[in-house]
Amino acid sequence: MENIKILIADDNKNICELLKLYLEKENFITAVAYNGVQALKLFDEFDPDLVLLDVMMPEMDGWQVCRTIRKNSNVPVIMVTAKGETFDKVLGLDLGADDYIVKPFDTKEVVARINAVLRRFNNATGSIKEVKYDNLVVNLTNYELRVCGKLVDAPPKEMELLYHLASNPNRVFTRDQLLDEVWGFEYYGDSRTVDVHIKRLREKLDAASEISNWSLKTVWGVGYKFEVQ
Repeated sequence: MENIKILIADDNKNICELLKLYLEKENFITAVAYNGVQALKLFDEFDPDLVLLDVMMPEMDGWQVCRTIRKNSNVPVIMVTAKGETFDKVLGLDLGADDYIVKPFDTKEVVARINAVLRRFNNATGSIKEVKYDNLVVNLTNYELRVCGKLVDAPPKEMELLYHLASNPNRVFTRDQLLDEVWGFEYYGDSRTVDVHIKRLREKLDAASEISNWSLKTVWGVGYKFEVQ
């Protein structure tokens, strides 16, 4: 991957310089923001391929920045922060972050995670990805969800989770498998984020599933499946 642009957003200038140094050694092009407002401004001007985003920043925190980015863009976001509690990880993932790295970090790990997230993103967008069932179309090429022929708003991770389940009808996935295969990294701690995404998907799908031959099922004590009769 060449000419990949990374936006680094962190109010710690030493961390920014360290990340900038190592990423440019790996031939990434970088831009640096020291607060949330500047990060959003640079996001529009720099048009990055990936964002490294700190949580605790002045003027606008990382949660707000991630939420704003996700309103209009599917560009990968990796949270890089000292806040390592399970609640913070779940919140970051729920807002649409693609990965989560806790400070202090190893720069080699950061580079490895960037490359892994970019590979997953490019694989997801490199060809047409679509699954269709009665009253349901999930298109990951355009990130569109249609239920009963109507376009339904859903954040990227909800669509990726539904696509993954619907692409493997009647297969049961544990929560840990879904975190690993949809979020793309091994997640330590509470897997509540999967339950939250499933709950939100059901709210959007229940009316259609009642009149169709498919449904989003809970397999008690195991996980979830996209059941097709």
